[in-house]
Amino acid sequence: MRLTRTVVVAAALAAMLTPATAHAAPIRQRVQHAADETITLPVRDALAALTVADESRAGYSRDKFKHWTDADKDGCNTRAEVLLEEAVAAPEVGPKCALTGGVWYSPYDDQYIDDARKLDVDHLGPLAEAWDSGAYAWTPKEREAYANDLDDPRALVAVSAASNRSKADKDPAEWMPPYVGYWCTYVTNWVADKTRYQLSVDPAEHDALADRLAACPDQPITVTLAR
Repeated sequence: MRLTRTVVVAAALAAMLTPATAHAAPIRQRVQHAADETITLPVRDALAALTVADESRAGYSRDKFKHWTDADKDGCNTRAEVLLEEAVAAPEVGPKCALTGGVWYSPYDDQYIDDARKLDVDHLGPLAEAWDSGAYAWTPKEREAYANDLDDPRALVAVSAASNRSKADKDPAEWMPPYVGYWCTYVTNWVADKTRYQLSVDPAEHDALADRLAACPDQPITVTLAR
């Protein structure tokens, strides 16, 4: 991950109102930072610094996020790279990056899984959710980068297929992991992911995150902004 300068933010950024738009009509607009800037701040302040906006899925298609690419041309696509990185017992890598053996831990439902075929690689912020929250205005390359983000380990996570498909494209107002012990990590990482891409949160999503975080440590998050 490219790191430039670190800015420590101690309080929420000042709010300002903006007019409604066809997609994410901001209710509260926050100051935007520069790409590649690294910021560190308590997670509750990070949530307060996000834009709160209504969402629209108009025009969304999963095909608009090119995913599971092989950026380094080593024969393993993004999905396989995540599985290799997150394995608690390494699998064997065969032709065309076919994985056999190995063990993984699925934090969403507190399970160990010994078959890569029973795993999904989850976009922490689902592609449809990203679209609703601002990615509709991105370039195709920016959406591709989001869908294949190997630079921030919070962005993509190997989990059981069952838990990922239960989540689908829901945000924390609509779905939380079955394993309650992971809730604080989940909402903290969700805020980090939204911060990294300077995506908005809708009012219900904001309130759900605030409620969950009130019961969690106000730990600092460090995020290198992607755009």
